[in-house]
Amino acid sequence: MSRKFYITTPIYYVNARPHIGHAYTTIACDTIARRQRLLGAETFFLTGTDEHGQKIERAAQAAGKTPQQYADEISAQFRQLWRRMGISNDDFIRTTEDRHKKRVQELFRRIRDNGYIYKGTYTGQYCVSCELYVDGAQPGDPCPTCERITETVKEDNYFFKLSEFQDKLLALYANPEFIRPEARRNEVISFVRSGLRDLSISRSTFSWGIPVPDDPKHVIYVWLDALANYITAIGYGSSHAGAQEAFKKFWPADVQMIGKEIVRFHCVYWPAFLMAAGLPMPKTIVAHGWLLFEESKMSKSRGNIVRTETILDVLGADALRYFLLREVVFGQDGSFSFDALVQRYNSDLANGLGNLASRTLTMINRYFKGEVPYPSHGASKTAADVAIAEAARKTIREFGTLFDQFQFSRALESAWALVAAVDKYIVENEPWALGEKQDEDSRSRLATVLYTAAEALRIATALAHPVMPEATAKIWAQMGLGDIQKLPLSELAWGQLPLGTKLGDVQPVFPRADKSAIERMQKMEEEQRSTPVAEASAAATPAQTTAPQATPAAVPAPVPAANEKISIDDFAKIELRVGLVKVAERVPKADKLLRLEVDIGTE
Repeated sequence: MSRKFYITTPIYYVNARPHIGHAYTTIACDTIARRQRLLGAETFFLTGTDEHGQKIERAAQAAGKTPQQYADEISAQFRQLWRRMGISNDDFIRTTEDRHKKRVQELFRRIRDNGYIYKGTYTGQYCVSCELYVDGAQPGDPCPTCERITETVKEDNYFFKLSEFQDKLLALYANPEFIRPEARRNEVISFVRSGLRDLSISRSTFSWGIPVPDDPKHVIYVWLDALANYITAIGYGSSHAGAQEAFKKFWPADVQMIGKEIVRFHCVYWPAFLMAAGLPMPKTIVAHGWLLFEESKMSKSRGNIVRTETILDVLGADALRYFLLREVVFGQDGSFSFDALVQRYNSDLANGLGNLASRTLTMINRYFKGEVPYPSHGASKTAADVAIAEAARKTIREFGTLFDQFQFSRALESAWALVAAVDKYIVENEPWALGEKQDEDSRSRLATVLYTAAEALRIATALAHPVMPEATAKIWAQMGLGDIQKLPLSELAWGQLPLGTKLGDVQPVFPRADKSAIERMQKMEEEQRSTPVAEASAAATPAQTTAPQATPAAVPAPVPAANEKISIDDFAKIELRVGLVKVAERVPKADKLLRLEVDIGTE
């Protein structure tokens, strides 16, 4: 029986255009979905936009537009950005679509008919920004989530009997896999143990929402509306046989990924709604931390949003994908800066995987006419050859285990440890020196070294493909291995590189980025913040998801004679750096080669 896998992002609220905080969640889910497809699972990946509520109605009025016009524009920006980034979602749900509206009303009816909805009056504080009822707050109190001042609301509402689900929810949380990581699970348990009050699930003082069945003066609370997308998108509530079959196939979801600020809605309200409707629970809800910029969460109100397009224009999508999953420990808050992004790009991608691919494939072209060489076997293999093979096997095992535990950073660290080990192996075995010799032993040794390096490169590339789909596809093609998306990842093992494979055209995949890349990104963001009118058209930037083009070499300036002094203008052009030499060691079998490790602070 084929395996099914269903993964969702939260649907993004269309109160502002997308930024890298939104991209972070989407990239993580896309990476998981891509890996599951390579592992042979029939995968469904859902994302979308949440478009109802009082906040959207007010934002549209302020912009001089109808709520639908406003939602259409922002939703289009999300869809366009995901296409530009190569996000592989199978569906994009909008809460203003008829299919969603009708199915949400069906969910409301089912919960009501099961006896969990009653009519009453709500008086209390409400945060319009978070669309959150703030229990216990007084007029003038701030929202505990966003710190904006709450508004006093008094209106007739329909209420959901949330208080009846306290014990059932605590029993659900006994499964440590339901909420991850543990810190978020403990937070939710503490909230529920403190006592649950019935929840208002309709509004009657504005109209931008889905009408309550049989009572159109009320609209369904935006969080019941939005949370239901996870089941409406795959057919819940539909009368169509195909949609019903899709729902049976994919629900419950395997992974629902969210930001930590919406844990209460997803881990308290959502499972209670499902219980009331008699529906199964998702298997895992994973809450990640925030991306911090200038030591605070990115938000439009703080003016510290970093646009995803800025990074795509300068470094490409794969650089951003790798940085976010490698730099940030998933589940914890992580800092973002352009300096750290470029540093990680250069150290891990340009000097790491990219350099390994370039030097290995270039030497196979030079010494073996572009065909994967035949290595020696048996006793002629050295301990170093065996060590690389064992390191690769260990990496395959560790990477899969860590990735499935959402430890993306550690998984990538293990893959790049293999890259570093192969780089050291190449330096110590000097294939360039072996290539200058014509005797049979040297040629055999050279073939073994380059085959070993190429096979390790193949494994590192395969493991990294879900994270960096574009760059790894290029390396795979350069290795002459065809379409990497056809790779059966579950069967990945050492020794599968076909001997005699003809390489493709070898080109640099990650050209090195200099400090001008940082300056360009900073300037682009400063210009964007100072030109708010550009917001509506910014999403129309032509697509460019590739890595930066290599900077053409500058024409060297004339070298002054020994007794000639340079001018102050020439001196001003010099870039001086101070570094600390941390390691200086001889390279085995080399007379004029030293291996240095120098810390210059930024690279």
